[in-house]
Amino acid sequence: MLATPELMYEAGQLARLEELLPRWREMPLYRTLLAKLEGFAREPISRIPFITKRDMREGFPKNFLPAAADLESLLARKEVELEHTSGTSEERTPVLFRKGWWDEQEARVLRLNGYVAKVLDEHPGARRATLTTPACNDRSCPVVWQSPAQRTFGLSRYVNLARIPFVLTEAELRRMAEEIIEWAPQFLDLSPVHGARLALFCEQSGIRFPSVRFILCSYEFVSTVHRRILQRAFGVPVFNLYGSTETGHLLMEDEHGDMKASHENALLEVVETDSHHVGDLVVTTLTNDYMPLLRYRIGDLVERSEQPYATSYRVHGRLRDALHGPAGRRVTTWQVDQCFTEISGVLHYQLAQEENGTCRLRYIPDGNGPTAAELAGLMDRLTDLLQPAVKIEMEAVTVLAPTHSGKFRLTCRV
Repeated sequence: MLATPELMYEAGQLARLEELLPRWREMPLYRTLLAKLEGFAREPISRIPFITKRDMREGFPKNFLPAAADLESLLARKEVELEHTSGTSEERTPVLFRKGWWDEQEARVLRLNGYVAKVLDEHPGARRATLTTPACNDRSCPVVWQSPAQRTFGLSRYVNLARIPFVLTEAELRRMAEEIIEWAPQFLDLSPVHGARLALFCEQSGIRFPSVRFILCSYEFVSTVHRRILQRAFGVPVFNLYGSTETGHLLMEDEHGDMKASHENALLEVVETDSHHVGDLVVTTLTNDYMPLLRYRIGDLVERSEQPYATSYRVHGRLRDALHGPAGRRVTTWQVDQCFTEISGVLHYQLAQEENGTCRLRYIPDGNGPTAAELAGLMDRLTDLLQPAVKIEMEAVTVLAPTHSGKFRLTCRV
């Protein structure tokens, strides 16, 4: 039987991992974990225990660095970058990688999309304007005032200065739009909630960004309601880019709407799948020499679709945000979000479920909001999906607050 391209890719990943394991065995974190692993083939990876954020935090940085290495010296020589996860699901976790690594692995995954690759080829120095969850790091701290120059790093300009986009004044939204026009980026790199709010303002004000060729949605789950607004207001393709601070970029939506994996960046497993083939995503990174992650349980739910000549993925959202359906069946954020595909007039929403199964939907209207018929259809679809014991409560609001990390949850249990 001939090997398919996907099997060849996976064989190459396993061969690469086998080359890396001797070096990883020298790290304190993996010394005990890998001591009994003599060889490496396709099956043994499933016998290696998962690592968690707690494993990464405890003893950092000595749990990853060789005895002779010193983090302060590495930082002083600008050989490494030190970042932290957002802390969406638990305590913030330090992440260490080689200087330049982040941009290199991002460039690889972006080229999984032919349209994006073409734009980047036409503009080798492509600029981006970024609207993301404001948090302090070594590049920006947008919760305090900074000038555009202070928020510009190489080819990237960070635009937003507030955590909650729904309370922004018209003056602040105009300032953001004017900064983007002045910067003239080839693409927008945004958190979908922040991006959708700015898109509505631009639509209402007749503002367009002539230089922008496409939009990347990352940082958190992109809803069908966010995507609809972004496409309508800006008139360019919107693509989903998926990854995390600790793993780097993992999946990129191609021009056909499929989420494709970067085989060079990481080896992906989907474990403990349910009846819908949705399971926990487990990541083994292949390019971060300073902080390699072996079978890291990232905390997201993913559906893997295998075809003879192509494998694609569907991101279903955070495990912690999954709801309970009939007979305890898991209902993911993506499954809930599909109920909104036939409804317009929603900027953002949150569906909260209590332990007794009671559900409450709060949404922020887009313009005049959905029609009565659209809301009735939405209620029917959500009821069929969740089958709650009592009627789902529904309320239009003006503000939905983010978590302490600054990210927004479309679904949650309370």
